[in-house]
This record gives sequence, structure tokens and C-alpha cells, in this order.
Amino acid sequence: MTLHRLFIASLGNPPPAYKNTFHSAGHTLLSTLQQHLGLPPFTKSRIYANGLLSCGEDLTLWQSPSFMNTSGPAVVTAWKAFLKDLPSEERSDAKLVVVHDELESPMGKIKVKVGGSTKGHNGLKSCLSSLGGAGFTKIGVGIGRPESRESRDVAAYVLKKMGPAEMRKIDDGVDKVVDALVEMRDG
Repeated sequence: MTLHRLFIASLGNPPPAYKNTFHSAGHTLLSTLQQHLGLPPFTKSRIYANGLLSCGEDLTLWQSPSFMNTSGPAVVTAWKAFLKDLPSEERSDAKLVVVHDELESPMGKIKVKVGGSTKGHNGLKSCLSSLGGAGFTKIGVGIGRPESRESRDVAAYVLKKMGPAEMRKIDDGVDKVVDALVEMRDG
């Protein structure tokens, strides 16, 4: 059986100003995952596009330092650095996983999809474009949505800080994410 090395990249807006906003739910979930798995603390890595990096035995967690809508180039730089660090025989089996906020899903709901549509998500569009259309697995974490569909109201909503109850709902999704990652790694 082949074990796939996983590079798990979260999208969001850069901290500290945007820490724990709805739009940075991917970063929030990745931080929870790092703690849940007992991985080393995140450290800034120049080689990995100045993102925050935490490396485990068969998975690497990385938080994008870019703004959500332009995160693709940083994801590509970090993904290439990850592949370069792997032994050559493991590179073709490595998998890229992108964790992002999901506006159309209820708060904390986790959705795992391989390939498929970006559903208008500008961060995912940037990744897909920068990767030249290469497929990757998406893990969406639901953030709900405001009643209004006006772009200004949606923008204000996603840039709001999450409260304790919302943070708990995001954190509660970590077990489902772990199960999905084990399946990807072993599959």
C-alpha cells in the first residue's frame, strides 16, 4: 500500500488583523488540526512563500501569508518547495489539499471534494489558475452567510471576527478533517 504525503494549505487573510475572521476559517481549522495532532508549532518559512509551516511525519500544514483572493501564487511556491523536499520516488504520490471557508454551508460544516468547481470562491480560483488547472482536494469549512446577498454586506460579513460559539463550531469539524486526511493518505 502506498502512503501519500499530504501538503495541507489553508487559505485566509493574513494575521494579525484578520485572525479568526470568517474568511480565515481555513487558517482557524488548520491551527486546530495542528494542536489536535500534536504537531510542532507553526513557524514562518521563507522557502515556503513566507507562510507558516508545521511539519509532521506524513503531512505538512501550511498557512498562506497572502490575501485570500490572490493566494494562488503563494500556494504554488509552497507546493513546489514541499515537492522538492520529498525524496524523488515520493513526489508523484504527494497530494495537495486546500482548506478554505465555505460561504454557502452552515457554520462549521465540513465538505471534502476532489477537483470540481470553485463555486465563485476567489481564493480557490486563484489557486486553480496558478496551478495551471492541476487538480487538488478541497476541504471547505462552513461559515454561514448573511441574509443579504449584496456584495458589500457579504464582504463585511466574511471580514468579521468569529465569536466563541462560532470558533467552537469550526473546531468541532477537526475529527471529520482527520478522517478525510487519513483516507487521502492511505488511499
